[in-house]
Amino acid sequence: MPSFGVPGIRHYEAIRHEVIRLLRQERKRRKLSNYAVSQGSGVSESMLSLVERGLRNPTLELALRIADGIGTDLPALIKKAQNNVLKESRKAGLASKPNKLADS
Repeated sequence: MPSFGVPGIRHYEAIRHEVIRLLRQERKRRKLSNYAVSQGSGVSESMLSLVERGLRNPTLELALRIADGIGTDLPALIKKAQNNVLKESRKAGLASKPNKLADS
């Protein structure tokens, strides 16, 4: 079945994982506990833990609430995640291609 230039599901999964990683990284950078984020977002500590460990996929509303509880901008974080995934996929693509200079 043709994809018509639409990225596959793995692309979106990679972005989702990266968004979650960036949310956790930002929470830790700000030295916030799950309890503090829970109080600021209305999301339970157990749900925060499940999301951060990749055991639950957050809805858009849940991701927005977590980002608000951390005090970060979710759209900017999503853009950063997309750029990171794109950069990694380009690295992987370059690594798998033969080095044409070595053959000369």
